[in-house]
Amino acid sequence: MSLLVVGLSHRSAPVSVLERASLNADAQLKLLQDTVAAEPAAEAAVLATCNRIELYADVDKFHAGVAELSTLLAQHSGVGLEELTPHLYVHYEDRAVHHLFSVACGLDSMVVGEGQILGQIKDSLARAQDLHTAGRLLNDLFQQALRVGKRAHSETGIDRAGQSLVTFGLEQLAAGADVQGWARGKKALVIGAGSMSSLAAATLARSGVAEIVVANRTFERAERLARILTEGDDTDVLARAVPMDAVPGELTRADVAVSCTGATGLVLTADAVAAAVQGRTGVPAEAAAVDVVVPEERRGAETPLPAAGGDENCPLDLSSVPSGFSVMGEAAVAGMDAATLEQHGAWAAGGTAVDRARETGRPGPEAEAELIGALAATATRVGRIPERRRPEPVAEVPRPEPVLFLLDLAMPRDVDAAAHRLAGVRLVDIESLADASADAPMAADVDMVRRIVADEVAAFGAAQRAARITPTVVALRSMAAEVVAGEIARLEGRLPGLDDKHRAEITQTVKRVVDKLLHAPTVRVKQLAAEPGGAGYADALRTLFDLDQETVASVSRAGNSTTEKNRGPA
Repeated sequence: MSLLVVGLSHRSAPVSVLERASLNADAQLKLLQDTVAAEPAAEAAVLATCNRIELYADVDKFHAGVAELSTLLAQHSGVGLEELTPHLYVHYEDRAVHHLFSVACGLDSMVVGEGQILGQIKDSLARAQDLHTAGRLLNDLFQQALRVGKRAHSETGIDRAGQSLVTFGLEQLAAGADVQGWARGKKALVIGAGSMSSLAAATLARSGVAEIVVANRTFERAERLARILTEGDDTDVLARAVPMDAVPGELTRADVAVSCTGATGLVLTADAVAAAVQGRTGVPAEAAAVDVVVPEERRGAETPLPAAGGDENCPLDLSSVPSGFSVMGEAAVAGMDAATLEQHGAWAAGGTAVDRARETGRPGPEAEAELIGALAATATRVGRIPERRRPEPVAEVPRPEPVLFLLDLAMPRDVDAAAHRLAGVRLVDIESLADASADAPMAADVDMVRRIVADEVAAFGAAQRAARITPTVVALRSMAAEVVAGEIARLEGRLPGLDDKHRAEITQTVKRVVDKLLHAPTVRVKQLAAEPGGAGYADALRTLFDLDQETVASVSRAGNSTTEKNRGPA
């Protein structure tokens, strides 16, 4: 069996695809059950966050496993396989281990170094354990990933390389200002009471907001979060809970709103946001939602080109130029010889070629002649010279200062993307966070974490390879014990008068001989099996000693059963 991961994330897929492919809790459970029911997979775990969906499995066939896992992801996400496939990535064996360890350390997160992913990995393992879809391999893998992530955060400054998604989002809302100063005294609305929303509420409370209102579909969870915020020792924020139907009214009062729910549809539409802004300012948000102003004469159809007859003193014969085309356009100059083209160019620029050279600092007439000759040759060859017009300037109108700040951390999104265009609104969502984090500086600590990951991947691979031969070694020693027992029994038949003292001494001597003979080969085979490419040593051992395959398998099953009983997150 071999480790395989198939998934997509913010690095491989646009937010629009991630949004549609997101899996709710029920879909994740069904995906796990269907994966282990499929032929290639024996174990399965799903890691689903706001910016990644990954399916881990222990498979016996690589190509069949990739095909099956890809199909299952498409079926349960609702995105067609043909559309989903270009965005999927596949990692196998050590590369799959390296990927999960990197994820656990925050190296693959949208905000490098964020620590929330550790909790999400722990939840994924617990879910697989509850459904009994995680066996020895995935239990070992995920628990080791948690330990590697904790090691990275404790031994390096990876936390300095980035912040939690919430903190990073608030920094984007503050647009470069100090978050503490920006948040101080503001009224906040938190929609949702899950782990991300709770983190957002706690971060806002520590940042100095004056009031936090928590809205959730389950009112008791909203009350619990509000009570935790109020009773916290490190803040003095006022917090209260409201039902979801109170959100429109609370949005009118709020300065900043954070939303992260599991809803499949929009929680805040653009109309609801516009109504909240209008309720605060008295001015419809849509009226000021235009980022650019198009001059009146440019609106609608394109401005007609000047007629040829309007161009005076042109050295060309205009009678052959169709009406409605400018003599500066391609129709007028196609096929001209170099001399005519030079005259036309000087006329169009409002002066002679010499004048232009003097005014612009460009090369003199000789170089101009070469350029014009090249243009004429091009015109003769292709039949035309492309027309280039300078685009008319577009006046930019500054947007008014925001009166409502929205942070959407949900996937799929909670807030209508159209709210981006509303005046008086600043919206930061997963998509804009991805764009902003792409240019974030990488700390030197990231290199240290990468070295930790590489070391841990090598150690995990060696341990797994060694563990694979353990059932064979145990089966070999069991067979040796049976041989010893059989020979002692045969000796007792031949020497019925043998007393207990001598029988015990003979038995112990035979066991010592067998143990000494097996010690060096079994220790050495474990060492060899732990090295890359050492998988064949178990097969060699079974062949040399004629070990029964079912005996080896029964030992392996017993080991998996023990692991299942002793399982638990790190």
